[in-house]
Amino acid sequence: MFKILIAFIKEIRTFLINKLGKYNVTLPYVIALVLALVFVVVGINVFIELTETLTTDVLVQYDTMVTDYIISFRSSALTNYFVFVTHVGDVYGYLTVLAISIFLSLVIFKRKKYVVQISVVLFLSALSNLVLKRFINRARPSIEHMVSVETLSYPSGHAMSAMAFYGFIIYLFYKFNMNGFIKFTAIFILSLLILSIGISRIYLGVHFPSDILGGFIAGAIWVVFCIVVFNMIEVFRRDPKT
Repeated sequence: MFKILIAFIKEIRTFLINKLGKYNVTLPYVIALVLALVFVVVGINVFIELTETLTTDVLVQYDTMVTDYIISFRSSALTNYFVFVTHVGDVYGYLTVLAISIFLSLVIFKRKKYVVQISVVLFLSALSNLVLKRFINRARPSIEHMVSVETLSYPSGHAMSAMAFYGFIIYLFYKFNMNGFIKFTAIFILSLLILSIGISRIYLGVHFPSDILGGFIAGAIWVVFCIVVFNMIEVFRRDPKT
């Protein structure tokens, strides 16, 4: 991402030199940031469009169909798996993974900034989820709940935080210079974990499929936005002319 951003900014700089002769050195960075914000705005619009269809017959049918299909696979083994996975996507799960991430960042990679970045992503996704839940005020599904829940339904906090938190960790693994097999395995496991956390909430009867989709979209918006902002900060710390 960082190399792509640098290359993109250099292309903008070259274009501006050819067209304008001279320009403000910060202009390419501003343009890159604007384009990133456009991406975020598009994602927000998709989220809003989904939110506005929550009470439509089409989405109700979709939610019912997908939910019935998923819970048809209920078994003791799958229930144990999804209960475990849903706890990994809860407060104590994130605190555990965050503690491990802090240890790796400080001891192995010796980069304090990763601790700050991971914490910021998790905090923003959790806080915005609480605000969205209260604003949209969607009740939980009326089917049997296999785990206890206390908050509202849309968007799924588990899905949103999983996409933002574990999605950002996936980005860090992609960015690290490490053994290819280890990198691929870690990314695959984390991707499977994100998907499993989302499915677990439907399987356990505490979320509609549209809650999960909304959570994934909102989480993706946050992780992309944070990645761009963090990279822009790194770029601005360097000499724009280099």
